[in-house]
Amino acid sequence: MSENKCPGQNPQYWKPQDACEVACPNCKEIIEFFKDEPKRKCFNCKQEVVNPNVDFGCALWCPKAVECIGQERYQQLLESAKRTSAPDKHKTKKDLLLFEMERYFGKDTRRINHAKKVLGYAEALLEKEKAAWAMGSPTTARWPADYLVVMAAAILHDIGIHKAEEKYKSSAGNYQEIEGPPIAREIMERLQFKKEVVDEVCEIIANHHSPGKVDTLNFKALYDADWLVNLKDECDTGNKEKLSKTIDKVFLTPSGKELARHIYIDH
Repeated sequence: MSENKCPGQNPQYWKPQDACEVACPNCKEIIEFFKDEPKRKCFNCKQEVVNPNVDFGCALWCPKAVECIGQERYQQLLESAKRTSAPDKHKTKKDLLLFEMERYFGKDTRRINHAKKVLGYAEALLEKEKAAWAMGSPTTARWPADYLVVMAAAILHDIGIHKAEEKYKSSAGNYQEIEGPPIAREIMERLQFKKEVVDEVCEIIANHHSPGKVDTLNFKALYDADWLVNLKDECDTGNKEKLSKTIDKVFLTPSGKELARHIYIDH
């Protein structure tokens, strides 16, 4: 398969943990595996040994999956995915997006670390909101948020900041909203995200400094997660009374308000 068809199996995206050593169950000879090797024969006793860490996570979303790994292995992965939580299902996509974001920002560790912090808070907020939704006898049959959308938006929400600084000599939010979506779209399309996911992520990025224009839980989770990171820089966290009023005014979700108070007021 060509490189652009299967980025998840491209070694340039791999990390050190994508290689492992496994002891042969028959003779204890050490066998080295890469993550894309389902099994190998032991060099010593010739027994076939299965790689316990094989990772074809990209097959859960790649349209070329069956061609790449075969129908039987693909069905096994689908059955496994049904028993897996949403964040785990999208682990490969998250790793790829993080890689692309870090590569794009280069040595700009400030922006890289900011994106990772926002991602962590966004994931935490989704878990809190989902728990509250489940306990509240929801009238809708389907959980009204999409982990994949929120995860991608969190990683890429500031991806236009370098272009804004270059073009407008400013990192102001309105310029990020203009320059970010085309860059995010190019990255996500190259990684073969579905069109509807790409469109929604780009819509969020195009409005992530402009609350009120997009009224979805996906947007609110990203917006609140961004504020959880930025609050200490935007407000006087020493004035608890004023800070409490700001939290009530700024944050869009109950979980966002709760987490902000826990971090900045109750600690």
